[in-house]
This record gives sequence, structure tokens and C-alpha cells, in this order.
Amino acid sequence: MAFAVARTWDEAQLYLELHPCPDCGSVEAPWEQTLVQIDGEPACSYAAVCPGCRAEREYLFGLPAQETAVQGWPTFGGPEPSEIIDAGQWLDVADTAAAAVPTAPDEAGRVLAVARAAVVEVIKFVPAGADAVPEDEFWTPEGQAVRAAEPGRFRLDRLLVTRDAYGELASQIRETGAR
Repeated sequence: MAFAVARTWDEAQLYLELHPCPDCGSVEAPWEQTLVQIDGEPACSYAAVCPGCRAEREYLFGLPAQETAVQGWPTFGGPEPSEIIDAGQWLDVADTAAAAVPTAPDEAGRVLAVARAAVVEVIKFVPAGADAVPEDEFWTPEGQAVRAAEPGRFRLDRLLVTRDAYGELASQIRETGAR
């Protein structure tokens, strides 16, 4: 039994936020992280009791072959694409963050860092020599809906422009202290 790998704590936390309680829809939960063995295979368990409806929830993730070096915040993963969040979900995270940039410079910088990092994660799904994210990298209904709405957004050239724009805007905010 192989588990999909959560490359970092940040990626696992984002996955949990993207999967609200199926019973009441709450995204809030006091997650407890534990290393476990299932059929002799190591895994990371995230378990919680939903504060909204008291439903017990648990997600199991495989461990990465090697630890991802944390390089700033957020660090979602290494050079490989995600196994738990598809390309469309990543772009939706970027869009959601970019649409909610607050006016306070420190907070704005953090939100734009999430948007930029999420676009970087989408780029990891583009195979070497390809010009777009392949269709099979959208395996969730949510990710497929994002792709269906505007498939051109998953072209490598557009992704690179978006990544750079979020980075430049964050730099401007850091330099000027305003947006």
C-alpha cells in the first residue's frame, strides 16, 4: 500500500485546508501529526476531531525519499511535482491568494509569497521540453474545473509571467511598504 507523498509540512497543511470536513464543511481542525507504520510502510498521519460536528478525520501521507530543504516560507516541495495537490488546485490557490492581498505590507508580502509559490508548483507539472501542463496532471474535480475554465493559463509562458509578476509585486511592496 503506497501513500501519496506530502513533500513538506506546508504542503500537507495546504492539503488539509483544501479538504474540509465532509460532514459539516468546516476547515478548522486541531490536526495532530504522527509517524505511523501501516503494513510495514512508514506514513505520516494527520488526525483530528472536527470541532463543528465531532466527526473523526484522518489523512495518511507517504514520506518523501529525501527531506526537502526549507527555503523561505512557504516551502511546498522540492523539484518534483506534488502527488497530493494537482496543477489546477495549485493555480486556484494562487488565484485565491492573489485576489485577497491585504493592504498591510507585511501581510501582503506573505499572501503574495503563497501566490507565487503556488504558481511555482504548477510549473513543476510541465515536463521538460513541453510548453504546457499535460491534461493528466488534473486529477481532481476542482483542478479539472480550473483547467476547463481557461486551459491557456496552464501554458508555460503564461505561468512564468504570472510567477514573475507576483514576485515583482511582492518586491515592490517590501521596498515601498505599500501597494
